[in-house]
Amino acid sequence: MIALDRINDVEDDVLTKTLLACCDVPAWAEAVREGRPYTDLAGLMATADAAARRFTAAEVDRALAAHPRIGERAQGTGTASAWSRQEQSTVSRDEQTQRELLEANRAYEERFGRVFLICATGLTGEQILAALRQRLGNDDAIEAAVVAEELRKIALLRLRKVVEA
Repeated sequence: MIALDRINDVEDDVLTKTLLACCDVPAWAEAVREGRPYTDLAGLMATADAAARRFTAAEVDRALAAHPRIGERAQGTGTASAWSRQEQSTVSRDEQTQRELLEANRAYEERFGRVFLICATGLTGEQILAALRQRLGNDDAIEAAVVAEELRKIALLRLRKVVEA
């Protein structure tokens, strides 16, 4: 983790690695890194937010590759895996919800050709399942916009964790 007072001074490669753990979109990480110096958290978050609002479809696809399915425990020992496990910690682990999440995830992947992404922090398994089912009714364009927005929220949440840790 990098405290806000060190963001401006930390080496480019260290900051880039940290930012890519927040969101695996090199252009986003570069925009945040190149936006230095930051005088406060609000400035950092505003730059990160603006850059995240420019995600392309290819960048979203790349970032999705780093996210596990909702309801599945993220594997690995890296920062992004640890964050994913923490973000999904409120997802119900009961068998029925797990089975329904698995089925809905499969339907989503068949429908849209990618994993279902939602900013799961603070959401229950039932809330996630309801959102997943609702989003199955979206057309491709609307769902692409929703996924990009969820990715933006996750990136900003994780960036805030970096500087507030």
